[in-house]
Formats: sequence, structure tokens, C-alpha cells
Amino acid sequence: MSDRQPLLNVSSRLSIGDNEDDNGNKKQLLGNSFSDWRQCFTRKENDDKYIKLDEDTEHTGKDQVVGILQLFRLSDNIDAVLLSTLPTSISSFQEEVMHMVHWLFITAGVQFLASSTAYFIWVITVKRQISRMSISLFRSLVQRNITYIDTKPTGQLNTKLFENIAKIDKGIGYELLTLVAMIFIVIGALIASFIINWKLTLIMLCLMSLVIGSSFMFSKLIAKEARNELKTYWKAGQIAQEVFSSLRTVLSLNGSKFERKRYERELYTTHWSGIRQGAIFGVFTGWLSLISYLVYTVGFIFGSILMGNNPHHTLTISDILVIVSIFARCMGYFNFVGPFFQSLSEAQGAASAVFQLIDESNDTSINETDVWKENIESIHNINGDVEFDNVNFIYPSRKEAPVLHNLSLIARAGQTTALVGSSGSGKSTCISMLLRYYEPSSGRITIEGRPITDYNVQQLRQNIGIVSQEPILFGTSIYENIRFGKVNATRTEIEQAAQEANAHHFIMQLPDKYETLVGERGIQLSGGEKQRIALARALVKNPTLLLLDEATSALDNVSEKLVQEALDRACKGRTTIVVAHRLTTIQNAHQIYVLDNGSVIEQGTHETLMAKEGGKYQTMVKSQRMEKIDDDKDGILSIQKATEEEEKSIFERSRSLSDSQMVDLNKQTSKSFMHRFVVLRLLSMSSPEWITILIASIACILNGGAQPLFAFLLARIINQFKYCSNSERRHHVLISSLMFLFLGIILFILRFFQYTAFSIAGSKLTQRIRSKAFACLLRQEVAYFDRPENSSGAICVRLSSDASAIKDITGSRFGAICESIALSFFGILFGCLLSWQLTLIVFCAVFIQCTVTYVDMSLRIRLNKQSRQISGQASTLAVEVIHNLRTIKQLPIEKEVLRQYSLLIHDLFISSWKRAVPHSVSYGIFWSLDTCTMAFVYWRALILVENNELTSDHIIMVFSFAIFSLHALRLIGMMSRRLAESVSSAEAFFDLFDRKPAIDNASTEGQELADFRGEIKFDQVKFIYPTRSTSIVLNKFQWNIKPGQRVALVGTSGCGKSTIIQLLERFYDVTSGRILLDGINIRRLNLQWVRSHIGLVSQEPILFDLTIAENIAYGLENVPMEDIINAARRANIHQFIDQLPQGYETKVGLKGSFLSGGEKQRIAIARIILRRPKILLLDEATSAMDSYNEQLVQEALEQAQTEDPSRTSLIIAHRLSTIRSCDSICVLDRGHIVETGTHTELTQRRGAYYKMLLQNNLQ
Repeated sequence: MSDRQPLLNVSSRLSIGDNEDDNGNKKQLLGNSFSDWRQCFTRKENDDKYIKLDEDTEHTGKDQVVGILQLFRLSDNIDAVLLSTLPTSISSFQEEVMHMVHWLFITAGVQFLASSTAYFIWVITVKRQISRMSISLFRSLVQRNITYIDTKPTGQLNTKLFENIAKIDKGIGYELLTLVAMIFIVIGALIASFIINWKLTLIMLCLMSLVIGSSFMFSKLIAKEARNELKTYWKAGQIAQEVFSSLRTVLSLNGSKFERKRYERELYTTHWSGIRQGAIFGVFTGWLSLISYLVYTVGFIFGSILMGNNPHHTLTISDILVIVSIFARCMGYFNFVGPFFQSLSEAQGAASAVFQLIDESNDTSINETDVWKENIESIHNINGDVEFDNVNFIYPSRKEAPVLHNLSLIARAGQTTALVGSSGSGKSTCISMLLRYYEPSSGRITIEGRPITDYNVQQLRQNIGIVSQEPILFGTSIYENIRFGKVNATRTEIEQAAQEANAHHFIMQLPDKYETLVGERGIQLSGGEKQRIALARALVKNPTLLLLDEATSALDNVSEKLVQEALDRACKGRTTIVVAHRLTTIQNAHQIYVLDNGSVIEQGTHETLMAKEGGKYQTMVKSQRMEKIDDDKDGILSIQKATEEEEKSIFERSRSLSDSQMVDLNKQTSKSFMHRFVVLRLLSMSSPEWITILIASIACILNGGAQPLFAFLLARIINQFKYCSNSERRHHVLISSLMFLFLGIILFILRFFQYTAFSIAGSKLTQRIRSKAFACLLRQEVAYFDRPENSSGAICVRLSSDASAIKDITGSRFGAICESIALSFFGILFGCLLSWQLTLIVFCAVFIQCTVTYVDMSLRIRLNKQSRQISGQASTLAVEVIHNLRTIKQLPIEKEVLRQYSLLIHDLFISSWKRAVPHSVSYGIFWSLDTCTMAFVYWRALILVENNELTSDHIIMVFSFAIFSLHALRLIGMMSRRLAESVSSAEAFFDLFDRKPAIDNASTEGQELADFRGEIKFDQVKFIYPTRSTSIVLNKFQWNIKPGQRVALVGTSGCGKSTIIQLLERFYDVTSGRILLDGINIRRLNLQWVRSHIGLVSQEPILFDLTIAENIAYGLENVPMEDIINAARRANIHQFIDQLPQGYETKVGLKGSFLSGGEKQRIAIARIILRRPKILLLDEATSAMDSYNEQLVQEALEQAQTEDPSRTSLIIAHRLSTIRSCDSICVLDRGHIVETGTHTELTQRRGAYYKMLLQNNLQ
């Protein structure tokens, strides 16, 4: 009967397995599952074939036919009972499968609704948390006192506000929702596992503890590296903020190459931290893979042992399979959500720094929290005396350099008190202490006899109006800038304040009037216009105490006259403290204090101090006085009238800053074919790491191909449990289980290489993009940065958060996506080989999931572009506030800027709410589609089984492939948000990379003159600023400067003087006409070469957060220290530097914040002297200096001219005493030269220059 073995084999498969009795004889156990009964009937047609074959081969003769009942003669009573229920069981099996299918559809619907609702609620909750966190952090920043700000680089604060918040948003967003969902799934699965069999569950829990412990350990390591990455990047962010807020200085000194190296040096440190994160994450995900497959090894081995040792068979193969599947599914969740763990760990690291700043206490001696208190006592009449009583002070950031020494002075109520002295004598420090930026080291300051510490900080500052030497305006409208002085001011009050400040008239000449945007730091306005708006801002609050810190030092004669008249009116009846270098402004002061080295050395009225022969004040006045010009009273009056008429013409210019009139400079952006394929472009940028990416890709393919092998192993081990005896089962199960372990080890290795390699590529790509973007930004013309959307704050956010987001495309997430794609591909491929019909259902589900993912990503990309505009406005405001906290506090408008920032954050929240609705639908589809697919697969599998077209082994494997594929694609769908953000960020960067600048600052093309003489010619030049298309600044301007000439350019504020400087530096190109250097069009000359032969000292000196020596040698390479010291000596700054504890290695702080205005200017002049330029441009180079230092620096500049007679010098001056010795003086008005000649010639003509000279002369 050996030839009947096929039939016997079929029947043997009906049993769960064989068992041995006490005598060692085998007895067959009858299966009790409907699937096993159903399997019997799936062989019916095959059995008939075998029987027919038997009849043909064995019974060639006429054998007697066996009766039907005889077929069952070996059956016992149990078999008889079971066989009698067979038709009912078959029907029940079909009904139970269909019942399960129905419930799966219902479950899918519930999953869709629950997942969509959960996503929507979670996203709204998270966005509310992020909004509150952003506002709390911003509030904490503006609540910091100045002592704190002095010791914390603003780049660090920017990083915490933008990149840290972005990482927290990324970590606690929908990815954390997924983790929470996984946790609940795991908890429910564990409860079910305990109910099924607690013994095997306890054994499996040991593996779960390994996962939990390792997850905790790895999350700590990743969080630590995330903190290190953020700490290292804030230094790079600080450099970016410093460079792009001082771009003109960087470009004029050819400092782009130096700044690129400095930026890349910090990025190098940052990217290594990212690589370490990737390696740790690779080990972590590999470890999870190993544990996932170790679950099968341990579960099946111990399951077979417990099953064999259990005589009552309470533990069946079904129980083992369910428990093992539960734990494997739980491990699989941990495995798939590995990138989410990384985001959560990074969020923990970022949150540490954020919460530390929020919770960090302020200096208790200066109670800044008073600003935020409601219903505080109102004080509006601080009219008493202001007294400094033996005050000593040392800056917290420079404890080695005392500033004030036993300073005592009194400013009488209602009177004007002046503080004069050389740079660094402590004048501005007195102003800072009155505003309570700092507290005295000893001594006390009183107002009305009451210690200043008794006053509420907010009320004190509201009663103080201040106008400083360098007025800070914010990048909003003129109306808003004035309103910041008094937040609840009416329009009438604002216009009245502007009239008092002599600003109303020029404002009304602008097309947008009070709604005119002033640009970042008021860059669209001239110095005089900015100063008058700042004065209006101070006057609108009607202060009882007025502080004027060099309020007119940088203004031209007409602007100074206008501002001074406004100041004189404002000082009447107010307690006024004036800090001045220009002594003509304080002659009428009731009391003058002369300071030197932090102490009062002289005091009295102007007359009494002038009577002291050889006194400090008398010496300072004499050094400023020019020769007296005789003229009669009537002549002076007529001149003043003419000057007023001339001033009137200044405001006849129109300036349009409206968005509708802005020139779209980005139209030059080239849209290449590759622009649409962002991922391909990013991969092409990663070409230097092609070996690394190749290794990672191979690991992904092998990883995706190896995991489907699990299905074959699972089907194999199920058969071993079903058809093997106890002794055979343990042996075969042990071998198969070890194969699971071997597969886990392979996946551990593959995933380690996959994630580590992709992290290396992603970190280097992020570094490369940041570096390239930084370089591309430095290439752009200056007009590009005049646009509001390209402010320094917005640019810094792009370089930090946007560049970091791109890492998701080629980093660990990209590895997870590639693995998921490979896994889905192999799953569908193997499924087609087993059952193309079931696989077709899975393929349709995959197609639906891919379509939903694509639509979701497209929608996210479009909506991200909309929210990016709001985010850019918020970041611009935040950066502007952080960098101008002194101005914010002196106004004080902490509450107002917080309100504006909160409104922008609220708009972002509303944008997120709108996006959450469609995204919640896609999220629900991601979670419910696999359940719905399983229902269709079960339904179709039932039909195939009834038609004898499919076996149970095939069903098990196809189900496994389907689960693998759908879960893998679900992961891609859940990552679509990050991918969309990455694509949006990448597109913005590619727009920048493709943009062709109008003036390429990094261009190496152009001619270099071997023998440059320094001749300058403006030939019929017409110029219009790109952002002010209706305002003609220069029109048919004609001017010729011969080599070696020392030429001065004077004129009223806004007449075009500084524009000429910017055109010579090629910050802009002329609209028409030509600028010729030695007869060659400046556009044909090499730009780097041109700027290397031009030295520019601006009105507002810009220093960088470097040492003094590095600032002097900025833009040059390999400069000997002797040359640096020599340049400092000639600029009259060496003695000051030499007295510092660290000498030339002293850090100057951000924008030279540790130095006074005069000290900064002298270092800037030393920087230019060291360069030995052929053309010297001095734009109000001595405006911030006291008389003594001005004289010394002027001598140094004249000496430099004498040393090189061929040097051409162009000087812009408001203080006419500095240009008397020039070879030629040109008077400019409305873009035209109205007068030219030497000082003597112009004086004799008694024209426009003579009128200016009269106003500039000390009587």
C-alpha cells in the first residue's frame, strides 16, 4: 500500500501533530480547528485523482467494490461524532470567516474615525503647546536684563528660539502620537497574551525589558548628541547673523572668504555630532531588529518545550503563534518607529536648553518682572533732582576694567545738565545706569531723593525719553516706530510728536506717508531722518526726564539745526541730561560736568568753565572752534532763510517702499529641468559620499529582501509544530528558531550600516547646503538684502531650521523610506509568486496608500509655502528684538513686541489648524487601510480555498507579505509631513543656488590694472534704488576726481553723498551712465580687486565678535603683528589697547559692544590704514569722536595722505572743520553738484558752502 502514500499524507495533515503514549507508540491527534477541517476538503479533487490512479494501476482485474460504510471501519466513536458534525462545521467555518470579514470592515471604519480624530486633536494640542512654548521663550528673552544679554551671544538665543523649538515641534508632533498609539497597542497586546498563556508571556517579557532598557539608554545618548549639535551650531548661527546684519562692511573689506572659512569651521564641528547621532541610531535600530527576531527564536523554542511538557495540551500551536506574533508585532512597531524615537530624543535635548532659559532666573537686583505686572502704582511726574552719589561701577562682562570711580553729580529738576569728556570716560554708562540696565557696584543713584531701586522699572523707563547717537528703528512703518514710544498713542499725538521733532514735513512728502516702511534698522532713511523719528518716538510719551546721548553728532548742518531746534523745545521744563562731543549743543546748559576716567574733573556753566585757563573744557572748545567769520546780523538771517528753502527741497524727493512697486529681483532665477526633482538634486549634491550612499542603498535592498524570508520561516515552523512528533518537533523547531536569530543578526548588521551611512551622508549634505547657501548669499547683490523677506533674521532661520529639515531627505528617515520601498517591492514580488489574486488586492491597497501619500505631500508643500511667510515675519521680528533689546527696554515696549509676536504665532497656529483637517484624513487612511485590506484578503482567500486554488501555507505567507508591505508604506505616509517640509526647504535653497545675482560678489572675472592711479569719473550717472523705483537719487551726475586728490563731498542729509560711496564700492550698479576708474568702466574690473584698492570707513563703525587684532587685520591674510600695531598707533588707538589686560587679544563683543563709539571708530580707521588703499573713502569717519581724538585721528589720516601722495581720498563730512585742507570741496544737492572749489574759494563765493559754514561755526 506504499503507493497510497499521497492520500495518507493528505489525511495526516488534518492533525495538529502526533503524540506518543506511555509505551512510546504514536497515536494520532485529531485537530480541532476549522481551518484543519477545511484543509481536508481542499484535497478532495486531488484525492479523487489518487484513487483513480490506484484503480488503474493495482486493480487490473474485476475486484469487488468496497461499501461506503466499510471505508470508515477503522473509525472509533469519537470519529463518528466528529464526522457527523462535518457539514455543519464547514458551514460554520464559512460563516465565521465572513463574520470576521464584516468585523474587520467595521474595525477599519472605527480605526479611520478614531485615527483621524486623534490626529486632529493631537496636532491642535501640540501646536498650542508649541505656540505657548515659543511665546514663553520669547517672553523670557525680552524679560532678560542687559547684564544677561551682555554675557550671552545673540546667536545662541536665536538658535534656542528657532531651531530648538523646531526640533521640539518635530519630536512631540504626530510622531509622538504614533509612539503613544504603539504603546497602547503594546499594552493591550500584552494583556491578551497573559490571558492566553501567562507562562510563555512572562518568558517573552524578559525580551521586552531589554527593548525598554535599551530604548532608554539610546534615547539618552541621542539626546546628549542633539544638545551638543545645537550648542555647536549656535556659534555658526551667531556668525551668520553677524555677517548678514553687517554685509556692507564684510563686502567692502573682501571678508567673504574669511567668513566662509569661519562659518565652515563651526559647521565641521556640528556635522560630526550629527554623524555620531547616526551611528548611535544605527546601533539602536539594529538592536531592535535583532530583538524582534529573537522573539521568534525564544517564543518558538520555549513554546515547544512548554507544549511538550504539558500532557493536557492547554498550550496549543495556535496559542504559541498568537503570543509570539503579539510580541513580534510589538517589537516590529519599535523597529519601524525608530526614526520617531530619534526625533523624540532630539526634542528632549532641545527642550533642555529651552526650559533652562525659560526657568533661568534674572539678576534679582534689577527686577525686570515689574514690566509684566498689572495694576502697578502709576508715577508720571519724576521732576526731582537726579543725583549720583559716589557711584562706582564695573561692567559684569569686563570685570577687569572699572568704568566709574566715586562719581558724584547732580542734575537739577527742570534744568539741562551736560556730560562731556573723551571717549570711554563713562558718559554713556551714566545714561545706562539711569535706565537701570545695571546697578552700581557701590554708591547710589537717587531721583527726588528716592533711591532709583525703589522705582518700578517699567514706570521709571516710561518717564524717561532717550535719543541716542545711533538711533535704532524697527523694520516696520514710520507710524509704528513712533507709536513704540507710547503704545496707546492716538494718531493725533503721533503726528504732533513728529511735528515737534521736525519730522512731519518730510514724512508727508513720502508716497506712503506715515505708513512708509523704514527697512531693517531704518536703512531706507538717512541719518537725519532716522534721528528725527527717534526723537518723535521719545517725545510722544511726554517724558519728564530726557536723556540725549550724542543725539546730533552724526548729522549734517541742516539736519542738526532741525533736530537741535526740536531738542531745545523739548528740553524746556524737563529735566534733561545731555551727553555731547559737539560742544556747540551744550553751551546753554545750566550745568556742565567734564568726565575723565569715570570721575568728574570739572563742573560749571559754559562761561565759568571757559574762564578756567588751561582747563579740560576750554581745551576741548578751542580744538573745535574754527576761525571766526565776520558777517552782519541781516546777512545771517538771510542765509538762514535761504538754508530753510534749501532744506525744503530735500523733501521734494519721493521714496516708495510699497510692496507693489518693489522690483522682483528673483526673476533672474533659472528654473532648470532638475529643479522639479528635488530629491535627485539633493542626491547629486551628495555625490562626494556616493560610496557611503551606495553602501547604505545596498544595505536597504538587502534589508528589504531579507525580511520577507520571515514568511517562509514562519510557514516552515508552523508545519513543524503541526506534523512532527514531540522529539522531532523540538529538534526541527530549534533549528528553525535559530534561523530566525540568524536573520536578526543579519538585519542588525544591515541596519547599522544603513542608518550610519545615511546619517553620514545626511550630516555632510546639511553641512554642504549650509555652506553653499552661506556662500551663495554672500554672492548676492546688496539690493537682494534690502527686501523685507531677505532680512538677516529670515536668512538665519533658513540656514538653521530649513537646512536641518533637508537632512530628513538623505538622513536616517531617507534610509527608513528606502528600506520600506524595498520591503514593499519584495513583499509584492514574492506574493505574486504565491498568489497573484491576493497580491493584486495588496497592490491596489499599496497604490491607494501611495496616492494618498503623494496628495498629502503635495498639499503639505503648498501649505508650507503659505505658512513660511508668516514664520519669516515672526523670525524677523524675533531677531530684530533680540538684537535691539536695549532699545526695547528703554522705550519700554516688551509687552508690545510680545503682543505682536504672539499674534504672528497665533496666525501660524491658525495655519496649522487649517492644515490639520486634510492631514487627519490621510492619517486615518494610513491606519485603517491595512485592516480594510486584510478584510478583502480574507474574503478572497476564502473563495480561493473553496475552489481548491490555495493552501494554508500560501495564505500565511501572503498575509505576512501584505502586512510587511502595508506597514512599510504606512511609515512612508506618516513621514510625508517631514518629507514635505524637507522638499519645501530644499526648493527654497535651490532657488537661491540657481539665482544669478545682478552683482556677483564672489566673481573672479574682470580686469585688474597693473598700475592703478586712482582716477575716478562719474559720467552722466543716473541711479535709482531697486526698492525705491520712483525715487531718482542721482540724475545725469557728472564728476571727475584726479589721482592723488583729496576731495570732500558735503551736502544736506539725503542728497546722495552715501549713494556715491556705495556705487564706488559696487554695492549697486548705476541705472544708466558709467563710473570709470582710470578710464575703465568699473563693471569691467574685477570686483575683488576694486574693493581691495578702496578703503571705506563708515559713519557707523562695524566691528566683529573677534579680537582687536583680528578686527584690524580683517579681510587680509598673514598680517604681521608689527603692522597691526603700527596701524593702531597711526589711528591713535594703540595706547588704549595696550592698557587692556589682554591687549590686542581682547574680544570686542558683538558689533564692538564692549567698546565706546570713539574706540570702535579708531579701530575701524586702523583697519583701513593697514590695507593701504589707493582710494580712501571716509563717510563721516570722525563723527563719533570727541574733539581731542578727532584731532588726533585727523592728523593720522592727513599723515597717511602725506605718506602716499598718489592716494585719492573722498571724504563725506558734516563737520566742516575736517575738510578745510582738501584739494577740492563739492557741494551736493538733490543728486547734482551745485558748487565746487577749495575751502578758501568757496568761502569767498559765499554760496551754499558758506551758508553751511556759518551754521557749523562756534560763536
